[in-house]
Amino acid sequence: MRAVSLILGILAALGLLLGLLPFFGWLNWIFVLPPAILGLVFGVLARDRGATTLNVVVAALAALRLMLGGGVL
Repeated sequence: MRAVSLILGILAALGLLLGLLPFFGWLNWIFVLPPAILGLVFGVLARDRGATTLNVVVAALAALRLMLGGGVL
């Protein structure tokens, strides 16, 4: 489960890079938050601190981007 969590975290981080661009914030709802939260669950179940931290950071940055953009952009 550790590998699944890391893969989901890395894919979510790559999606976050695209979601930080103007007018692409909506990608955070589809391609960043769900995989990051799922990866977080797998990381907690695997008791892997690195994977859990990666997913928490990605989810927090995506949520911050959504708050700053008003949740739409």
